Amino acid sequence: MKASEPDLIIELAIATADGRFIARYSAKGLVGLEFPSSRKSRAPAGSSAVSPQIRRWHQATTAALRRALAGRAPQVLPPLDFSCGTDFQRRVWNALRKIDCGKTKSYGEIARLIGRPKAVRAVGGACGANAIPVLVPCHRVLAANRKIGGFSGGLNWKRMLLAREGIAV
Repeated sequence: MKASEPDLIIELAIATADGRFIARYSAKGLVGLEFPSSRKSRAPAGSSAVSPQIRRWHQATTAALRRALAGRAPQVLPPLDFSCGTDFQRRVWNALRKIDCGKTKSYGEIARLIGRPKAVRAVGGACGANAIPVLVPCHRVLAANRKIGGFSGGLNWKRMLLAREGIAV
């Protein structure tokens, strides 16, 4: 396959103090970010095997992720490829990106922000389907009455990310 083919996904590792994340890139930008896990996965491509554009995106992703893991707002993000999501999911994910570091919103608030006030559970589903956690901060969305709710990376990750941003739940 040529690097310009739209279905090609490049996987690159990001070493952090919290473990090894896997970033996935399409021809359009960052399409996925996977939390460290104990499962054995195939080794991602080395950075020399990818285009200069993806290397630049990966540098931006690495810097943004490290800032986010330190409880700080990322300064620059690579292009985000939300093409795998439905229109509704993309609206939710874009709303999540507007939640400032150190702040939270409820699923209901997000539903109202996107003009679908009764779609609270669907907002939760869109948060769970977010393929770029941490950088698209679904961890900042809480259930009613400031209860923690769910998180695709697990509740320990959600609690840790919120605590690093100075948010007590």
